[in-house]
Amino acid sequence: MFIDFAKIEVQSGDGGDGAVAFRREKYVPKGGPSGGNGGTGGSVIFETLPNLSTLLDFRYKKKYFAGSGKPGANSLKDGKNGEDIIIKVPVGTIVKDAETEELLLDLSEANKKVVFAKGGTGGKGNSNFATPTRRTPRFATNGKPGEYRKVILELKLIADVGLVGFPNAGKSTLISKISAAKPKIADYPFTTLEPNLGIVRYKDYLSFTVADIPGIIEGAHQGKGLGIKFLRHIERTKILLFLIDITSEDYQSDFDTLYNELKKFSKKLVDKKIIISLSKADLKQEKEINKLAKTKIKKVKESVVIFSAATGLGLQTLLDRLWETLNKA
Repeated sequence: MFIDFAKIEVQSGDGGDGAVAFRREKYVPKGGPSGGNGGTGGSVIFETLPNLSTLLDFRYKKKYFAGSGKPGANSLKDGKNGEDIIIKVPVGTIVKDAETEELLLDLSEANKKVVFAKGGTGGKGNSNFATPTRRTPRFATNGKPGEYRKVILELKLIADVGLVGFPNAGKSTLISKISAAKPKIADYPFTTLEPNLGIVRYKDYLSFTVADIPGIIEGAHQGKGLGIKFLRHIERTKILLFLIDITSEDYQSDFDTLYNELKKFSKKLVDKKIIISLSKADLKQEKEINKLAKTKIKKVKESVVIFSAATGLGLQTLLDRLWETLNKA
């Protein structure tokens, strides 16, 4: 099950209190203060793992508390430090404050550990406060409390190219042909119910990644359909590839609808490099395809790319355009 949103509670450990103690040894008549320091509380640490692809685990466990430090003891014994808690998340996870939605962490690098909340420092034992004029301090300091926060975890796939189109525009078929991804494909709307990520092997051992999200329909920004729910997964992409069905009666209108829905979600999306493609070219004759190759779409300088994922027509041209644009992005 693909889960890309979760709310959890985290808390770092409290520091242990310092100890008040005095030496009472047989051959040390005057003794002296011997209270140890409290241990440091454990920290909350996020770790990104490349083999994770969902926030599903956080549906079942929502509280993550690190261990507290132990208090100091006599004979200058320091308390044991509290154990850290490591929260493992997929690459591309962001951490936001649950109340203000302020961005706190952007975990976009693999195999990286980031301390999110440090544990409280331990208190000082009375042995730290002895001076020539104050030889028997009878006080120690308390440990500092840990940090408690409610946070939101959001997963944003990290891909070079994001596929955008209406339901049944052929996005899933395309990603299944150019990568090893195996999305569900059928001839009814909303076949894609969750994002798919595919790695495209290009020439000479080169590669790039493509993200396919559920189809977008008009009014998506108001909650209609499924695509708007997953638009966060193409916010990180360098290129947006618009797929428009070649049998459509108005390519410009289709593009404008998709473009406007993206813009209403986030203006940053429409600032990206945009490539327009006409999919399902196998449904047109060669003469018609040659005429359509000159099609221009307003807001986009480059001409359209025509392809058929079913027959492979134009796929290499499409990949070449994507790779060329990626290198310029």
